[in-house]
Amino acid sequence: MAESSSSGLTFKLHPLVIVNISDHYSRVKSQMHPPVTNTSTPPPPNNGANGAVEAASSSSFSDSASASASCPRVFGCVIGVQRGRTVEIFNSFELLYDPATHSLDRAFLEKKQELYKKVFPQFYILGWYSTGTDAQESDMNIHKALMDINESPVYVLLNPLINAAQKDLPVTIYESEMHVIDGIPQLIFVSSSYTIETVEAERISVDHVAHLKPSDGGSAATQLAAHLTGIHSAIKMLNSRIRVLHHYLLAMQKGDIPCENSLLRQVSSLLRRLPAIESGKFQDDFLMEYNDTLLITYLAVLTNCSSTTNELVDKFNTAYDRHSRRGGRIAYF
Repeated sequence: MAESSSSGLTFKLHPLVIVNISDHYSRVKSQMHPPVTNTSTPPPPNNGANGAVEAASSSSFSDSASASASCPRVFGCVIGVQRGRTVEIFNSFELLYDPATHSLDRAFLEKKQELYKKVFPQFYILGWYSTGTDAQESDMNIHKALMDINESPVYVLLNPLINAAQKDLPVTIYESEMHVIDGIPQLIFVSSSYTIETVEAERISVDHVAHLKPSDGGSAATQLAAHLTGIHSAIKMLNSRIRVLHHYLLAMQKGDIPCENSLLRQVSSLLRRLPAIESGKFQDDFLMEYNDTLLITYLAVLTNCSSTTNELVDKFNTAYDRHSRRGGRIAYF
C-alpha cells in the first residue's frame, strides 16, 4: 500500500458519518455478544487423557472463535457531493455483506440508493466504509464492485480499537490507484488526508452527545468539571493564538519583518469577530447574567432548606404521634 495519494483531491468528512459507523459497529457487536446469563451446568465427566484432550481442544476452539468474533466488521456506503476537486462526505447507510463470497447484496444496495435519492437528490454514492485496523486484500473486491456506480470510489475505514495514546481520529480515507508492481499493473489502496467539516445541526448533536451522562456512573460534578476543562482549554488556545498575532504585529511595527497588507486585512477581519469585553454593553450583559446565576443559586438553596425543614417537621410529628397514642395530648407543628 502506498503512503499517500497523488490525486490532489480534498476530502471533507462530516461527524455524522463517524457517528453512523460507530453506531453500526456497536449494534452489531452487542448483538454478537449478548449478556451472559449465570446458569449452573454440571461439568463434563473427566475420562482421563481423552477428556483432557477434548477439554483442551474445545477451549482452544472457543478462544479462537471468540477472538475472531470480538471485532466484527460492518459495511456500508458513504454519500455526499463532489464539487470540482473537493469531495464532501455528508452521510452513510448500512449494507448487507456476505462473508462467504466477500460481496455486497446488490439488490439491497440499489433499493437503498433509490430511497436516498428521493430524500437527498443532490447526494451521490461516493464510496463505502468498513471497520478494522487496516485495509485487507478482500476489500479490493468490494471496491471494484462499486466502480460501476462511481468510477473512483473512496474507502472510509474506522478502527474500533481504542488507543489512548493516539490523538487523531481513528478514521482513514483510502483511494484506489493503479501501480505497476513487479511489471504487473495492480489496483492498490492509498491513504488520503481529510478535514472535519461541520454544520450547525451537527455541532449541536455532537455537543449533546458529548454531554451525555457516562455509563460508568459518573456524577454531574464530573460532567461539569469536564465541561469547564474543555472551555478552559479553548480559552487558553484562543489566548495563545491572539498572543502570537500580537507579537507578529509588534515585530511588523518595529520593522523586523516586512509589512504585508493582505495579512493585515485578515488580522483586522479576525479581530472584529472577537468579543469586545471592555465595552459598556458587555459589562451590563455580564452583570445581568451574573445576577441571574446568583439568584438561581439562592433560590436553589432556599428550596433545599425548605425541603429539609419539611422533612424534619414530618419526622417530628410522626415521632410525637406515637407518644400521643400511648397517653396524653401533645400539640403538633
